[in-house]
Amino acid sequence: MIRSLDLRGKALTKAGYQKAIPRAKLDIAAALVAIEPILQKVKSGNEADLMQLAEEFDGVRPPSIPVPQSALDKALADLDPKIRAALELSAERIRKVHNDQTRGVTSTKVVDGGVVTERWIPVDRVGLYVPGGRAVYPSSVLMNVIPAQIAKVSSIAVASPPQKEFGGLPHPTILAACALLGITEVYAVGGAQAIALFAYGMDGLCEKCDLVTGPGNIYVAAAKRALRGVIGIDSEAGPTEIAILADESARAGDVAADLISQAEHDVIAAAVLVTTSEKLAGDVVKELEVRVAKTKHSARIREALSGIQSAIVLVDSIEQGLDVVNAYAAEHLEIQTQNAAKDALKIRNAGAVFIGRFSPVSLGDYSAGSNHVLPTGGCACHSSGLSVQTFLRGLHYIEYSKEAFIDISQTVITLANSEDLPAHGEAMTARLEDL
Repeated sequence: MIRSLDLRGKALTKAGYQKAIPRAKLDIAAALVAIEPILQKVKSGNEADLMQLAEEFDGVRPPSIPVPQSALDKALADLDPKIRAALELSAERIRKVHNDQTRGVTSTKVVDGGVVTERWIPVDRVGLYVPGGRAVYPSSVLMNVIPAQIAKVSSIAVASPPQKEFGGLPHPTILAACALLGITEVYAVGGAQAIALFAYGMDGLCEKCDLVTGPGNIYVAAAKRALRGVIGIDSEAGPTEIAILADESARAGDVAADLISQAEHDVIAAAVLVTTSEKLAGDVVKELEVRVAKTKHSARIREALSGIQSAIVLVDSIEQGLDVVNAYAAEHLEIQTQNAAKDALKIRNAGAVFIGRFSPVSLGDYSAGSNHVLPTGGCACHSSGLSVQTFLRGLHYIEYSKEAFIDISQTVITLANSEDLPAHGEAMTARLEDL
């Protein structure tokens, strides 16, 4: 079901480990070509065009693209009390973690009379995308909305695909989660057209946004790439992935269950075990055979685990294993070793790190308090997960007194002339003329 890869005795470079454990191939170039007519239709179109796109791609024509407040209210009123309680508890924990991400004002006295102050200013308006394909993700509503609210974004809109079984509205649990958080601006639109709607806006329907966040399929990722610059983006989220670094102390049942949990998302989801233990590797294979057969989405999971993107990797030592997982830079990384907390401190590249037996990825997906919108495809080498910081911009305020200005003026003039930009220097000397 899942391939084996023996890296014992092989001290590879970062690039070598990355080549040994490839990810599923995604044809973003083809997706960019496919979405271009959609982007242009939304840019120059109206609500009727969005409805036509919904018919084409979602199989249903929404009664309207904006979701009426009555539908939001009904969804919340009809929400299963157990689901509501779970969402409320998860939201409380997410708020607790993300409240500690707020940024204060920093003033630096450069010299007497010269001060630079950095303030963190929220973007004015964000569009948050919540997917609705193979699964329903009210948790993604929480993960996107709560950090934006804590950042004090003044205008928040949510888009989620219309669902045929719900009369062209987004899934009611999505709507209920929005209502629970006080979001009133929701659009029944999915895919690349949702990203385009946020990027371009549409007269009389939706105001243009400054930033769009949230995961989606390859066409959502392609739209983010195509429209970056027209609108700010968080990341081009790809298929989900889990890597587990484990030694002989790990329990095979736990490891197999965690690999399955992420393979459940998509047939091209990645599930990678890196271990020093041949016994654990063999036991995990046995557990996978039993557990995959019993779980609901077994066909999808089996395909994901059988793909080139999934593997059980044998290494000589935990140190080599750390090199492997740091090179791989997984979206989700579990450390299930005897010295998990200590080993976790050596992780440099991961979207989020889950330490020990009782910190599975599933906990982070919903209720740990951390954010589950994380960098995929190796982007954890250079990018962070969604946070309050995503919605803030650092703005410098510069204020110099006359004395501080005079003191530094010759330095600025010298540097301006060295770059053959004399007008920069003249902007300084103009102020010196009447002093």
